[in-house]
Amino acid sequence: MVDTTASPPQWTLSTHTLLKTTGLLWFLVAVIGQWLFAYYVIAAYGPPTASGNWASWDDIGLIQGYTAGDLVGNLAFVSHAMLTAIVCIGGSMQLMPPIRNRFPALHRWTGRTYLMVAVVMSVGGIWMIWGRGSRLTALGGWGTTINGILVLITAATAFYFIKHRKVDQHRRWAMRTFILLSGVWFTRLGYMAWAISTGGIGISRTMDGPFDVFIAFGSYLLPLAILELYFLASDSRSGGVKLAVSGLMATATAATALGVFGAWMVMWSPHV
Repeated sequence: MVDTTASPPQWTLSTHTLLKTTGLLWFLVAVIGQWLFAYYVIAAYGPPTASGNWASWDDIGLIQGYTAGDLVGNLAFVSHAMLTAIVCIGGSMQLMPPIRNRFPALHRWTGRTYLMVAVVMSVGGIWMIWGRGSRLTALGGWGTTINGILVLITAATAFYFIKHRKVDQHRRWAMRTFILLSGVWFTRLGYMAWAISTGGIGISRTMDGPFDVFIAFGSYLLPLAILELYFLASDSRSGGVKLAVSGLMATATAATALGVFGAWMVMWSPHV
């Protein structure tokens, strides 16, 4: 008779550790990138907003920042920008086990705030795209709109599970929300990583090249697919599956690091 209580094979243990390690490495790189993005947003938009020089928002290379006479739209834009900085910092902190385990009350309240902000940002972003015209192409607008709708779904599901004290399901849906809410961040990283590694093949000045079409939806669907594969590998008893996904996570980590480097050097630091 086989002893079902025996420890799993060493191969499984080692690949499981490798999977967790590569997942942690990606998360650490993502935290650095998200906090740099938050710093850029605060440093670039904070001073001109506080001084009343709102027209200088357009000097940062936005699709549509300041519009004369549009007080509601201007307030919506700057609120959206500042909330982006908050979710970049708060979202990554929510996923840190030491904070979650040592300060559970803080984790609960900041988590609720994070989900509420996710809803506000998604609805506000969709309104700015179609109500204010903050889009370069219709395809890109639809890509971001679908991204926002998915955030609404995952945020509501994450809240449902934690309300019913189903912690494991809640954590996975919260991670999905984190990935989807980072869609605009992933877009910037995707453009820079692709431009550095390929010289910009498929990127068009009119934003309708093959890569432009891909990134409009791939900026959030690809990271979400990788997360789902990570969940699948975590649940799998197959060492081969864990090893394969570990390799995928290592590749994602390298691509993310390259994108963060490019975005900081080209898009963010010049405006700080």
